[in-house]
Amino acid sequence: MLTGGCHCGKIQFQVETSADLELSECNCSICYMSGYLHLIVPRAAFRLLRGEKNLMTYQFNTRIAKHYFCRYCGVKSFYVPRSHPEGISVNARCIDRNSIRSTTVTQFDGAHWEQNAHGLRPLPG
Repeated sequence: MLTGGCHCGKIQFQVETSADLELSECNCSICYMSGYLHLIVPRAAFRLLRGEKNLMTYQFNTRIAKHYFCRYCGVKSFYVPRSHPEGISVNARCIDRNSIRSTTVTQFDGAHWEQNAHGLRPLPG
């Protein structure tokens, strides 16, 4: 079980996954600008521990993805991704550093999402 949260600590979460993280770095407009590193997990593997009332939601384009930001510090520590709306994408940069053993990062061309979405890995489990 790994833990993490936003910068100010008002949002805290737990994610059940290996300490060896397999991440995706996307170059779509929002991921590129925010430096987001995706750890996509099934919803059952994610638990919001604190701060639901402190979350703001942002949606754009297809409005499938639900981007959740802390209303105080502005950090997006997790969201519901368009690619896996039945899952949660956790920002690996928001996971407590001491709990991560290793990371492997795969590049994803999200700037051309429609042409490349078929190549995304399915949710684990």
